Amino acid sequence: MSEAVDGGVKRIEVYTDGGARPNPGPGGWGVVVLRPGAEPQELSGGEEKTTNNRMELTAAIRALEALTPGEPATVFTDSQYLRRGITEWISGWVARGWKRKGGGAVENDDLWRRLASLDHDHRVDWKWLRGHSGHRWNERADELASAEVRRQGGGSTGDEDSGADHQREIFLRISAHRGRGGWAALLREGGDEEQLAGSARGSGVTANRLDVLAAAELLEKLPTGGTVAVWSGSDYLRLGASQWIHGWRKRSWKTRDGKPVANRDAWERLDAAARRHGGVAWPQPGEAAAEIFKALDKRAREAREEA
Repeated sequence: MSEAVDGGVKRIEVYTDGGARPNPGPGGWGVVVLRPGAEPQELSGGEEKTTNNRMELTAAIRALEALTPGEPATVFTDSQYLRRGITEWISGWVARGWKRKGGGAVENDDLWRRLASLDHDHRVDWKWLRGHSGHRWNERADELASAEVRRQGGGSTGDEDSGADHQREIFLRISAHRGRGGWAALLREGGDEEQLAGSARGSGVTANRLDVLAAAELLEKLPTGGTVAVWSGSDYLRLGASQWIHGWRKRSWKTRDGKPVANRDAWERLDAAARRHGGVAWPQPGEAAAEIFKALDKRAREAREEA
């Protein structure tokens, strides 16, 4: 435990985690509070219908509620949504009356408002650490959250990468027909969103090729560094980028049968674009992405017609 001193008072260490499986679905949160000279304090809880992000926020709220006002604490979380939200984005949300830059309402504003109030009452230092990296107390917080998820009827919060804890998210859809293609994407970072679109034309334009090229272009547009989750309904893109590409690269862009990889130039471009970032995940989209995809499908068709 840290022995750092803040104003003559030893700083408390707090570890939080939360998740839902599926997302949205049954969720749980877990907290470990470490006070100097005392046994670890463990807190946990769950909800039958919730989201990963709401459970991350709830964990932080319950942790700070357990502290004495003014008590200095360092809160460790593996959620970039939580850490960046409370340290970077929240001032803008408050200034805009809890609106995003684009004018829409901030998601989970009820929990953000409560957390902002508690953050004001405490001397909190917010720290991010990588999840599932073997840190004793982060792993314990995850165990507590996972147990609550199972108690609510869900799976383990660590079963798969949901994409929820990445700094940026990309939702991508394409439309291709007879050598003309269009794509549309939603870029999300915290409470801010931006929609982009593009098109391609030529005999070599196929749905598979366009999926890969569009993903590469979007990753190239993002600032270097940070983590990204790319949501796509294309198994070709998702499985290729998360699984097959490693073998292709080792075999000098050949399949297991020794044949050249289709769309090699597009895959190489995507590979280079992904390496610019701290990590790119390609999770399986669920119900939460359905409405976003519906709007993007319309814009992708429009972009195809504009080609």
